[in-house]
This record gives sequence, C-alpha cells and structure tokens, in this order.
Amino acid sequence: MRGRALPMLVVVVATLAGCTGSPDPTTSTSAAAADPLAGWTLEEKVGQLVMIGVNLADPQPASISSVTDEHVGNVFLQNRSSAGTQSVRNLVDQLTDQPTAHGTKLFVGVDQEGGKVQTLTGPGFSTMPSALDQGAMASADLTAAATTWGGELAAAGVNLNLAPVIDIPTEAGAAANAPIGHYDRAFGYTLDAVAPHADAFAAGMSASGIETAVKHFPGLGEVTANTDTTADVTDTTTGPGSAQIDSFTHAIQRGTRMMMVSTAIYTQIDPSAPAAFSPIVVDQLLRKTLGYDGVVITDDVSAATQVAAWTPGDRAVDAIGAGCDIVLASKDPTVVPQMIQALTTKAASDPAFAALVDAAVLRVIAAKS
Repeated sequence: MRGRALPMLVVVVATLAGCTGSPDPTTSTSAAAADPLAGWTLEEKVGQLVMIGVNLADPQPASISSVTDEHVGNVFLQNRSSAGTQSVRNLVDQLTDQPTAHGTKLFVGVDQEGGKVQTLTGPGFSTMPSALDQGAMASADLTAAATTWGGELAAAGVNLNLAPVIDIPTEAGAAANAPIGHYDRAFGYTLDAVAPHADAFAAGMSASGIETAVKHFPGLGEVTANTDTTADVTDTTTGPGSAQIDSFTHAIQRGTRMMMVSTAIYTQIDPSAPAAFSPIVVDQLLRKTLGYDGVVITDDVSAATQVAAWTPGDRAVDAIGAGCDIVLASKDPTVVPQMIQALTTKAASDPAFAALVDAAVLRVIAAKS
C-alpha cells in the first residue's frame, strides 16, 4: 500500500503547486510570519534582556520611563515596602500601562521568599515564615500556603517571584554561610529536604499565576561570603555530582522555566570567571550537560561588589555571551543605559553575538507567553 500511495501524493502536491516550480506565495508569507522576531529592531531585542530595578521606597522616573525609552522588558521591585497591596499595585500599573515592544508583557519581579527576605509586607500580604520553617511543613500544606502568597503577589500586579532558593548549606556550616544559611533561606540541609519543599513552593506560586526562578546556580550553599558585599567570593568544592548541582538538576527535571545564576567563582567548574560570566558554567554545564533550555537570569550585577571590577557594559556583554538571557540590574538602575549600549554595539558588530541575543530573546518571550 505504501508503494502505491507515494506516487499519488506526488501528483497531489504537484497539482497544488500549480506545476510551475515556483514558491507558493502563501507558504512564503506563512514562513515569514512564523518568525517571532520579524519586525523587531535590535534595540527592542536588547531591551528584553535587561531587568531594571524600581525602588519601592523612592521610584525613580528613569526606571519607569526605561520601559518606553529603552524598550526594557523586565522590572524588579527593589528595596522593601510595608505599604500593602494597593500601593504596590499603583506603582506596577505605572509600569504596565506603558506601551511595550510588540505588546510583549513585562516581567514584574520581586524577592518574596519569606522570613528575612520578604520584599512586600503590609495590608494584603501575609507574614511568610522563613524557608527553613517552610521546610518543616508538609508539602501539601506548603503548596496551599504558597498559593495564597502567590495570589497576594498577583493582586499587586507581580507575575514573577525570584524564588525559591534551592541552594543547600550544611547544617554545621549554615551559620557561616553568609548569603543563605545565615538568613534561614534554605528549606533544609539535604537534597531530600530541599527538593520537595522547593517543588511545593513553586507549585503554589504557579497555581496563582506566578512564575518562579530557582536560585542560585550552581549553588551558594558552600560559600562563606556574600557576593553583594564582598569581592572574590569563591567556592572550592561544588562541582559535577555535588548536592548543590543535584538540586538544580532536580529542578530542571521538574520543569522549571527560569533559573538564576550566581556571581561566585567555582574553582571545580571554571576558576577564571564568576559563574554568570562563564560559558563553561552556563552554556556547557547548565545548558549542554544538564539539558536546561529555559531562561537564565543573573544575580544582581548592577552594584554587587563581586563584579565591581567589570564595567557595567562588560558585565552585560559577558553574561549574554556566557549563555544568560536576562541581566539583572536591581540595586543600581542607573547603569542600565550603559548595559544596553554595550549589548547593542556588540550585537551590531558581531554576528555570533547577535545570534546569542536572538536566542535569548526567544527564550524570554516564550517564558512570558
């Protein structure tokens, strides 16, 4: 039957094509329309690769106007607010009411982990327990609680929570683990404790329409200093097969769509550069070896002491060159124009880098859809 059907198929195809041998204009138009970046300028593409900080205590007009003036496609609610839901919503509406590139929605992000890392409080927001206390909850109870917390974020106009933390400090070393254990930001001290509770937290947020970004690949559980306030923060133990990386492997298998990469240096992976600037960490290990194809966002590279030796432009270019998709400039939004200029100039003169920009934009807009 297959041998007789094939010639008939050829005849039908030839008939539909008009037997002219020329391209079908309908097919050509459809192919062109299928390109999700058709009609995008380079500046519009680059804007999707930056997340700018908007200070909740003192919103700067430049941070708000960047959405239209610089085509910035992502904002981060930085600092803290205890004013409650309506105050935050009023600010978010100022951002989301502006026209965006090709109608692409904004990611409006926040750090709403719980405990000492809860950006939004006040009327309309629950007091969230620390991640360590969340780790003592039954998974079903945590999912239910996170669904409530996610609903509170949604009511304020937030659609992205840069959480949960899935780094794994040791119980003995937690107090000396400045960025994570010291603040009870981990769900526990083993993969068996962290993984199911991170899953439960993410599931609850998702149930309320909030995207999550697990952090901080390849793990900050073994460092003793904080990259926000200290230079040369280095992890000498984390590498393939370690519990830190196993935690992120689990998140990938679960289907996480966004992941934050740290700016610490990992001597067992790539001793030459902070992780967010390292193609070995991001492109080779995370994307190729672990098979992750979602969005990668950097930890803050606007004011972190760890990356102060790099110019803002170099930070952005190195991050995208390493395989990251969104450059987070949360604490000091004034550096964003320099980052955008550097990315635009590099992409305009380097076809290989321009291809990385396109790939990153496609991942970002896919996550937004």
